[in-house]
Amino acid sequence: MENTLGNILHEKGWILADGAIGTQLFNMGLQSGDAPELWNDLQPEKIRKLYRSSIDAGCDLFLTNSFGSNSCRLKLHNKEREDFRLSKLSAELGREEIEKEKRKIVLAGSMGPTGEILQPLGALSFKDAVEVFHIQAEGLKEGGADILWIETISHLDELRAAIDAAKLAEMEWCGTMSFDTSGRTMMGITSKEFSKNISEIDYKPLAYGANCGVGPSDLIRTLLGFEDLSLPIIAKGNAGIPKYADGKIRYDGTPELMASYACLARDAGAKIIGGCCGTTPEHLTVMRQALEDQKPMKKPSIDEIVEKLGPLSSNSDGTDLENMKGPRRLKRRRRL
Repeated sequence: MENTLGNILHEKGWILADGAIGTQLFNMGLQSGDAPELWNDLQPEKIRKLYRSSIDAGCDLFLTNSFGSNSCRLKLHNKEREDFRLSKLSAELGREEIEKEKRKIVLAGSMGPTGEILQPLGALSFKDAVEVFHIQAEGLKEGGADILWIETISHLDELRAAIDAAKLAEMEWCGTMSFDTSGRTMMGITSKEFSKNISEIDYKPLAYGANCGVGPSDLIRTLLGFEDLSLPIIAKGNAGIPKYADGKIRYDGTPELMASYACLARDAGAKIIGGCCGTTPEHLTVMRQALEDQKPMKKPSIDEIVEKLGPLSSNSDGTDLENMKGPRRLKRRRRL
């Protein structure tokens, strides 16, 4: 699959990844508090429709509906023993849709955080975290995922546990962290620290980068902090900023704004470009067209980013706070 990623990058210079899973599933009727992963079993046609929408929007890579299909998260719904099966189902449904296509599409098995804090700050041991991720990874592998997509991670120890699981499953992987606290993850990691750790690990990813976070402006600034450019960089930013209206959370990013974001992400060094919370097939279609039509430009300045995408959420990208260690704030998050 590394060759497939490489071939697409060689042909196009970039890969269009998918958008938000939760946003679309909520639009299909998923209720707040429900586990999206249960729909792999209960609502398979809706999951097929989800995958099909990414394919029809022109995505070269899309993620499985398995962000929370690990035993720690499924335990909240008394389904912890369904982790392997639900992970496998998520990939099987995606593989079925890809087999209908003639073009090359990468099926990425999504693996989100456990939702637990690892020792010594929390109760989950590193060994147990590896096992949690390994079961999920094996399910995705058996279901037909091409690669593992470790995403929205906040702590380096949890990232390392997921990487160890990928190695045990003999699966290639990509990885993203979410920088949502003044340029840092909620556990205090900066883009430079993430990049440095990637350069030092033995089991290298196919690509790495950032997803979710605050908004597209902040995510582009985060990209500028990555220092290991020997690997393709991933950008999966939210479609603007969430706002509460009419009883729902809506993202204010228009397709035109996300088209600008996609091109700025490429100019900032990203090779795999998609969206996260709030990003719909409509956004993706316009993003693809912009990447096809607009020629790459020089790396953008902060002023250019703000001019095109709007203000940053903070004056800091986190790197001027290197002496501040430890968790910034503790919360559980899910991609929307």
